[in-house]
Amino acid sequence: MSRINKLELVAEEEVSGMAVKHALLSASSSHRWLNCPPSARLGEGYADKSSDFAAEGTDAHTLCEYRLKQALDIECENPIENLTWYNEEMEECASGYAVYALEVLAEVKRTCNNPVVLIEQRLDYSKYVKDGFGTGDLVIIGDGILHIIDYKHGCGVLVEAESNPQMMLYALGALSLYDGIYDIDTVSMTIYQPRRANISTCTMPKDTLYAWADEVLIPTAELAFSGKGEFNCGEWCQFCKAKVDCRERANFNMELAKYEFAEPPLLADEEIEEILGKLDGLVSWANDIKDYALSAAVSGKEWSGWKVVEGRSIRKYTNPNEVAALVGAEGYDPYEHKLLGITEMQKLLGKAKFEKLLGGYIEKPQGKPTLVPESDKRPAMNTAKNDFKEDN
Repeated sequence: MSRINKLELVAEEEVSGMAVKHALLSASSSHRWLNCPPSARLGEGYADKSSDFAAEGTDAHTLCEYRLKQALDIECENPIENLTWYNEEMEECASGYAVYALEVLAEVKRTCNNPVVLIEQRLDYSKYVKDGFGTGDLVIIGDGILHIIDYKHGCGVLVEAESNPQMMLYALGALSLYDGIYDIDTVSMTIYQPRRANISTCTMPKDTLYAWADEVLIPTAELAFSGKGEFNCGEWCQFCKAKVDCRERANFNMELAKYEFAEPPLLADEEIEEILGKLDGLVSWANDIKDYALSAAVSGKEWSGWKVVEGRSIRKYTNPNEVAALVGAEGYDPYEHKLLGITEMQKLLGKAKFEKLLGGYIEKPQGKPTLVPESDKRPAMNTAKNDFKEDN
């Protein structure tokens, strides 16, 4: 017998029977359209482009859903044979996600005998954003508290729960369903990102969330839906479909040209600080332009003064197994042997045995100095200036 009651199963079945579609003002893209409202309509004329990262993430979410349902004794079909990107790491991530979810549920059950648990639930927040909806990975509702848990499989960008608009929209959608049934006063939003060892949680009073919806979300969403508002460039541009063609982004990045590539020591401190704040965006924009131009050229577009050539090619064996057999038959060892890397060795031995057997042989040298904004959460390193102060 499932631990989830009939009400919850009905809600989930309603979602699974729906045709998949995407909201113009989706929760997943909210960081972009809340910062740059007109980008929502600007991107409408561009086709959706899939990527290996997105496909891997989809497989990971499917596996997470399966492992969580298993843990909750919900009958479900094993999807593993249909997962293109399935591997040991993904399995470990999904299992860890299920364990974490059970821990949260156990905590809720300490004060609520029959909490609501929703998996891959459609969350409609159209009360605040026209036609707005999304899908919550996991929603747990108990007496006084609403938990929203979102799984992130990516390992490139660290995702924080604090002031995360995607999570806040999910929470508003869940409140629209259950705020009148359960006496909810607190909202807890968690990002579970195992490949970055990141479990980030933001907790806020329900009234604070409603105030944000009234003061920020509703007026900005109205601008975005109508294609109005001010263009605004920032790190969210990397996820915009119109990022290559956007004139505002081009103007923003070309502002650096005013420095005319002067020698760094000849620039004032204020100029260096301004440049540092724009360099990452400039590099990203330049790479986007290069990728777009190459793709168009390969498809037949002719750029004046440019041509497509073959890049450097590396020789490879057409049949590695046969090559190894032939070389081995001649009395040679066709393989190179080297010690497994730490990550692979840990996978081979398992975490517990790895720590017991090799823990004393592992060291982590100091990382290479990197200049980052003050908002970065990593502690500042000792610099030569600080070392001098300590010596005196």
